Amino acid sequence: MVAALELYLDTVATRRIRVLWDALEAEGVQSMRSLLEQRHRPHVSLAVAPRFDPQQVAAALAGTTVAAPLRLSFQYAGQFVGRVLWLGLVPTVELLEHHRRVHDRLAAAGIALTEHYRPGTWVPHCTLSMRVPNTLMASAIRRCLEILPLDATITTAALTDHARNISHPLP
Repeated sequence: MVAALELYLDTVATRRIRVLWDALEAEGVQSMRSLLEQRHRPHVSLAVAPRFDPQQVAAALAGTTVAAPLRLSFQYAGQFVGRVLWLGLVPTVELLEHHRRVHDRLAAAGIALTEHYRPGTWVPHCTLSMRVPNTLMASAIRRCLEILPLDATITTAALTDHARNISHPLP
């Protein structure tokens, strides 16, 4: 399991993604809703690591507004290797600059981050499912396209590690 710095979405966007999770589940696709005792919330991960120390991260990000009220626009569905299904964000200059600022503060504090979440490599997205059966991928993507485009605003942020039952709110 991994730890993540998660950006949470406004109520309307969150509700629409939860409805999509339900639709995927109804078609036999395990969504993020059913993983880890339903502790997942629709979110965009800004940074990921094998483990985070909440106090070290809070110190590294002191004075930074992690939950900046950025406007987001989900415009497409995507798939990562390993049958991971997600909604993709338009990578605006504001979003990419925010990501770089947060990453730079964490890196300067010596916090090791997963390579896929580093600036220049990160694909801004909201994961929907970690295990889409190959035979259901096309219908799952069609389901995603039914709710797009989806506009959202970041409202809150937290440092999470669901396997260790950690959820530490961030400003």
